[in-house]
Amino acid sequence: MSDTSERIRHAGEDGHARHLSGPDPTASLAWFRRFTPVSRPRTRLVCFPYAGGAASAFRTWPRRLPETVELLAVQYPGRQDRLQDPCVDDMDTLVEPIVEALTPWLDRPLALFGHSMGASVAFEVAIRLKDRHGVDPAALFVSGRGAPGLTRESALHEQGDAALIADVLRLDAAAAPVLRDPDLRELVMGSIRADYRLSETYRPHPDASTGAPITAYVGRDDPDIAPDDIRAWARHTRAGYSERIFPGDHFYLVPHAAELIQDVAAKLHTTT
Repeated sequence: MSDTSERIRHAGEDGHARHLSGPDPTASLAWFRRFTPVSRPRTRLVCFPYAGGAASAFRTWPRRLPETVELLAVQYPGRQDRLQDPCVDDMDTLVEPIVEALTPWLDRPLALFGHSMGASVAFEVAIRLKDRHGVDPAALFVSGRGAPGLTRESALHEQGDAALIADVLRLDAAAAPVLRDPDLRELVMGSIRADYRLSETYRPHPDASTGAPITAYVGRDDPDIAPDDIRAWARHTRAGYSERIFPGDHFYLVPHAAELIQDVAAKLHTTT
């Protein structure tokens, strides 16, 4: 999970960022962190963290984005400054309030980026933005996640902490210092278990699609995603599809953040 152990640690800490001022942000205060406000953005990029992650995973992204793009990082309940809020372990229960909280931000084109579990959440948000508000995102970027229905089946959320920790470390050995520290582990295990349950019980409609163009990203050595799993995202868009494979594993986006953000920015420039 992190720049060393930082990604998990930030899931349990303060997650300090500037709160929102802009188009009637009241309903959005809980859900979004705007690390670098942009007064007149051309596009807003809404970023969804991975399982066990938090808004701070994207705290450095704004400095690499064009000045015309404003980033809103989603803050799931049960972590950072939402530590006292109950974790959500069901996709519908998570997605519905996010869609409603996005309503004030529809004055500009929205693009969505999600990594791992966050890619599935972003996909569901994209579908419901169209259903509820008649708006397709300008772009949907899915990272480190096979297409709907092609993720591996498991029930780790039903097992003990040791099994969950082992799976986290399988994907990110750098998380070990946090998960082996009793105090820090206590802060993050609730959100990790809830996110695993959400991911493992998520049952997308096999024919679900969005009117947003989809770009899929993956690390070449990701242990959970075969090439066909990522390419199958093409079946879930009624617009264009593209993909890019980076060197690295499930968390390729940490060492290759600059290249990834550059690619996202280039695609936003052509779609918004």
